[in-house]
Amino acid sequence: MTTDGGACRAGVRELLARHGYAAQELRLLGAGLDHVAYEAVVLVTPPGPGDDVVRIVVRVARDGGATERMRREVRLLHRLATVSPLPVPAPELLDDDGGACLVYPRLPGVPLLHAPGGAHRAGAVGRALGGMLRVLHAEPVERWADVVDADDAAPEVWRQDAEAAYAVAARRVPREYRGPVEAFLAAAAPAPVTRRVLCHHDLGSEHVLVDGVGEVTGVLDWSDAALADPARDLGLVLRDLGRSGLGAALDAYGPVDHGARDPGLAARIGFYARCGALEDLAYGLTTGRRAYAAKSLAGLAHLFGSAPAG
Repeated sequence: MTTDGGACRAGVRELLARHGYAAQELRLLGAGLDHVAYEAVVLVTPPGPGDDVVRIVVRVARDGGATERMRREVRLLHRLATVSPLPVPAPELLDDDGGACLVYPRLPGVPLLHAPGGAHRAGAVGRALGGMLRVLHAEPVERWADVVDADDAAPEVWRQDAEAAYAVAARRVPREYRGPVEAFLAAAAPAPVTRRVLCHHDLGSEHVLVDGVGEVTGVLDWSDAALADPARDLGLVLRDLGRSGLGAALDAYGPVDHGARDPGLAARIGFYARCGALEDLAYGLTTGRRAYAAKSLAGLAHLFGSAPAG
């Protein structure tokens, strides 16, 4: 089960049936580089006092060697549930017979990336994410070393990846931003840091769920979680929520270094935000995922405009 076509759907239905889930509906939620995700509406057996159906998420790994990574993710999610102020998926089933597949109840809400009126939510979402990151980034890293890896990629590697992304997307970047983008890519990347914290490591708006009034209802997809530079998480808050969102996040986060001297943090937040915007723009253009391209183009103003943040 490595594609998001009909064959994979049939395999998902068979897998669910094997574990007692009677899928009434199955629809594609999204397909990334590592996983294909479906929502299934399944019958509750025996029926409870309320609804007789529930919605679950089924994530299927594209990589046949992903089983051990999913096992670690299950342990990570169970542990995160004990400390995270925001809801995270609660795994019900990990099936590793012929391929890695993870099943968990669907959290309420819709991804912020696809929610209407995202701009007015920036402050509320930023505060919620900042509160969560304050807790996670203060966790003793040794507690998490068995379930997440350390990210040792130097900032220069991120700059090179962003440069490659810009080569793909340059013609879609408005002219007024091309000079600032190219100047950013020509500049030296920040120096590597040794401080590592527990990071979501892919905290984009596609992984943040919100309800109809803009309250955060959960954070998804922890498969890339790592012990990494705290600027990685905060940089994606800036990228997708803008200056107001980052400001609200930092207010909730408190002292940004948790007592450790880190004078370069603000600059690195801006660096990772810019790299991430270029990478998401190229991803959206090459895959046809218009929402990614649209939000990246909209973000160029606060990232590469006349008074960019960071």
